Amino acid sequence: MASTMFSLASVTPSASISLQDNLKPKLKLGTSSQRAFPRKDFMKAKSNGRTTMAVAVNVSRFEGITMAPPDPILGVSEAFKADTNELKLNLGVGAYRTEDLQPYVLNVVKKAENLILERGENKEYLPIEGLAAFNKVTAELLFGKDNPVLQQQRVATIQGLSGTGSLRIAAALIERYFPGSKILISSPTWGNHKNIFNDARVPWSEYRYYDPKTVGLDFSGMIEDIKAAPEGSFILLHGCAHNPTGIDPTPEQWEKIADVIQEKNHIPFFDVAYQGFASGSLDEDASSVRMFAARGMELLVAQSYSKNLGLYGERIGAINVLCSSASAAARVKSQLKRLARPMYSNPPIHGAKIVANVVGTPELFSEWKEEMEMMAGRIKSVRQKLYDSLSAKDKSGKDWSFILKQIGMFSFTGLNKSQSENMADKWHVYMTKDGRISLAGLSAAKCEYLADAIIDSYYNVS
Repeated sequence: MASTMFSLASVTPSASISLQDNLKPKLKLGTSSQRAFPRKDFMKAKSNGRTTMAVAVNVSRFEGITMAPPDPILGVSEAFKADTNELKLNLGVGAYRTEDLQPYVLNVVKKAENLILERGENKEYLPIEGLAAFNKVTAELLFGKDNPVLQQQRVATIQGLSGTGSLRIAAALIERYFPGSKILISSPTWGNHKNIFNDARVPWSEYRYYDPKTVGLDFSGMIEDIKAAPEGSFILLHGCAHNPTGIDPTPEQWEKIADVIQEKNHIPFFDVAYQGFASGSLDEDASSVRMFAARGMELLVAQSYSKNLGLYGERIGAINVLCSSASAAARVKSQLKRLARPMYSNPPIHGAKIVANVVGTPELFSEWKEEMEMMAGRIKSVRQKLYDSLSAKDKSGKDWSFILKQIGMFSFTGLNKSQSENMADKWHVYMTKDGRISLAGLSAAKCEYLADAIIDSYYNVS
């Protein structure tokens, strides 16, 4: 262990007295200085007829570990909390808020939790793959209950730790069984995607997605980059409500994307974090995944119930792998379980039971769809009001209609880093530095204030 030597003989008399005074409380009656100061911490030496004593101060073995930078998304909330201005707005984290900007627990979730209590269910460990009832309903929700791929048992599903954990398990599968394979991710993408694949040691590159000139989809660039990728690459796709842009391909564009992926023998990997929360329809938001599955393609899908059921802190999701045969699906599932075991042993039970109760109970399922439509509808209404406010206040004639063409809880404003910083510094509006705002954290009453902030930042900050 590294150590630093301090010689007590080198200090001034007054410093020596002070040091002795500081040491006195550590010496108790009936003890020796050797007990108070272990022999290994001191060394004696003679110098010019004087005896000196050196103290060895141990340096931490962790001294070489540097301070990690703040998380670009969660750090926004920390800055928001520190701001005392009453006009402040937190549009950074993707979490649904009511019109009063308060967290919302779905009524259907409360009813599902009451069912768990009424049944007196226990808190025993789940199997490695998770709750069987959850795995069944989550696959049905994604692919459609009567989809042949489920009837043929060609889908390997295990419960994951929400979207992040499900993506991480899939990344580990890719690293172990497709060594050297690259995954392509959109530019831009959700901030945690790169972290996940970096930690799993899966090489990645980007395909073009966002066109800053139009604040829309760079479809031709996307297709060119997918075509140029090495054959057999994994292509990460946002199933609906692309994060952070809110820009989704049209149904016709999805067909073209599928054509190119099939031509190049790539493997599609969907991240579905907003099913039902984007459009308000579970089926519409799963249409891209189902179209790829109907083509007979093998694929991976990570799911999350953080947004559509508001189960942010329950960490409930799933990883699904659609294979060409039931035997392949069985083998894949066995290896997913093998990967999960040393990571977290088995997943949490509470959120899984909530989802199983909601999706598996017809009355609760219908109520959930109504609540999702309500949440999605509120986001659509503030999106419209923000557009109306921007259009009314901006006298330059700039076209802000790209805001209406985006979908889901996020909007890509087109603001750059400096402009986004001005939003926080001057207007107390907190957002990610790439210009993304969460409309789920915006109320109708705050739309005009936000429009003023955006216009000021866009035109007065370069």
